[in-house]
Amino acid sequence: MFSIVVLISGGGSNLRALLEAAADADYAARIVAVGADNDAPGLEHAEAFGVPTFTVVPTAFADRATWGDELLAQVQSWSPDLVVCAGFMRILPPRFVAALSPNLINTHPALLPAFPGAHAVRDALAAGISETGVTVHIIDEGVDTGPVLLQRAVPVLPEDTEHDLHERIKIVERGLLVEAVAGIAHQGITLGSRASTA
Repeated sequence: MFSIVVLISGGGSNLRALLEAAADADYAARIVAVGADNDAPGLEHAEAFGVPTFTVVPTAFADRATWGDELLAQVQSWSPDLVVCAGFMRILPPRFVAALSPNLINTHPALLPAFPGAHAVRDALAAGISETGVTVHIIDEGVDTGPVLLQRAVPVLPEDTEHDLHERIKIVERGLLVEAVAGIAHQGITLGSRASTA
């Protein structure tokens, strides 16, 4: 069975979507562990599904590289086929990325390469565009610069606030992530290749 480790930092809504999908016997992937960089509330989702968890807190280490090495060791102890950053809000150290990429993916609330970085929804609104969306991409050593695997558009409505738009994006994001992981597990999505916008 195709195995994944999921990394989170917050509430874990993307994680929850993956856990619910993986609970179906017909889904091609299984979550073997969930890791976090803090005592994230989303870890409760993993515990509810009986999935082991681990936490590697950056402030417990002398520097970012040492933290990254411990996080890598924890992840690799599960020998996953894929690592999914699902709302993991830290830039991963180069050694971590080098060890796992391209089997290391992330979601981003914009149609990359537009609006990379931590404020993608705010930036999209500020730009006055009529459409943004969600990207699932491979993590490389840049910030949201890795190869795109899947994208889906989300309209920007005239009355949208940042919160409203982000909530609509999150709904699409959850479905696209579930689809992407299934596609990778079935080898319909080849890691490192660029897929067309859906």
